[in-house]
Amino acid sequence: MPEEKIIIIAVKKPNQPDDYFQSSLEELISLADTAGGKVVEVVTQNRERIHSAYYLGEGKVAEIKDRIDALAIDLVISNDELSASQSRNLSDFFDKRVIDRSQLILDIFAARARTKEGKLQVELAQLQYLLPRLHGQGGQLSRLGAGIGTRGPGETKLETDQRHIRRRIDDIKRRLNQVVKQRDQYRKRRKTNEAFQIAIVGYTNAGKSTLFNRLTNSESLAENKLFATLDPLTRRIQLPSGFQSLLTDTVGFLQQLPTTLIAAFRSTLEEVKEADFILHVVDGSHPDNENHQKTVLKLLDELNAGSIPMLTIYNKKDLIQEDLIPMNRPYIVISALEVDGVKLLLNKIEDVLISEWESYEVSVVAGNGQLLNRFEHETILKDKFFDQETETYRLSGYLKQQHPLQGKVKEKS
Repeated sequence: MPEEKIIIIAVKKPNQPDDYFQSSLEELISLADTAGGKVVEVVTQNRERIHSAYYLGEGKVAEIKDRIDALAIDLVISNDELSASQSRNLSDFFDKRVIDRSQLILDIFAARARTKEGKLQVELAQLQYLLPRLHGQGGQLSRLGAGIGTRGPGETKLETDQRHIRRRIDDIKRRLNQVVKQRDQYRKRRKTNEAFQIAIVGYTNAGKSTLFNRLTNSESLAENKLFATLDPLTRRIQLPSGFQSLLTDTVGFLQQLPTTLIAAFRSTLEEVKEADFILHVVDGSHPDNENHQKTVLKLLDELNAGSIPMLTIYNKKDLIQEDLIPMNRPYIVISALEVDGVKLLLNKIEDVLISEWESYEVSVVAGNGQLLNRFEHETILKDKFFDQETETYRLSGYLKQQHPLQGKVKEKS
């Protein structure tokens, strides 16, 4: 299918900082590229408030219509969420398909969801988005065809009545509840096994999946596109001391995520809330990385994960042009593509954990291999000395508070 030619339309309101507005446009261009389109032109207008019928002023809309005809545009994308009437009016005036930022994001999620749960969550978000916008969409529906903004259930469910959609929403919610229960059981099992859990979070396209692959030697999808990862992946990793942990890659965060999508992907992001430690990956070379960090931290707070110990990783060191001023501490500046970067990161994770944990010293008899193995893999072991006279190992290192092995340390002290 040939690349669709796109024109982006955007309103800049007086209270929006210039850099934030510019960054939202660049992000929208990246989203359009991820969806398989090509942005030919961006048209902006400064307005006190958004036009209730046409989003932009009528004079500007007429101007855009001329550009659409001259450039043979296939699709118009709005930087802000459109109401049903705005979307309908613009579509009728331009005689072209018109979608907004939320629809574009939903479309990308629909194309990228791989697991049954991911697909259900996307469908739920799309239907919840469509439901209030169904009334009077006849003209637009005839123009739907195939293309950006029509992936997933949208194109097949649009013309069906609201009752059918409500029934389908209830059905999906029921099925997702089952998945959530299964995920909870899986989490409880991991907790029972005292598995230490690290979650990788970050703004979309910060390099999380590349880092995940390097740390776990696995092959999850990593590419220079937004939302390369949708479904959380968990793998085992080992730190330099021998300490073992589970590492989970998560969906990328984004400014102005559609509210339906935040709700639908809560269960995917629940992994973060259950983590013992968070790796916050930031694209250190991105000019708007400060806003990206604020977006991620705000979402973590909303997930009640804001107080979990965290290491900020300023990634893409090889691309950083100016002096980087870290916004969060502790931090490390690396490139996930460099072997040394990954080694430095593993050591830094241990250093941060040591600063959070309690030190211990314990003696374990040589015959108790199982307990010895637990200290080697469930703690950060710094020193191991074998006393031949007593046939015991003297161990010292660092251990998480409230870990069951704390009982063994007290018992043997």
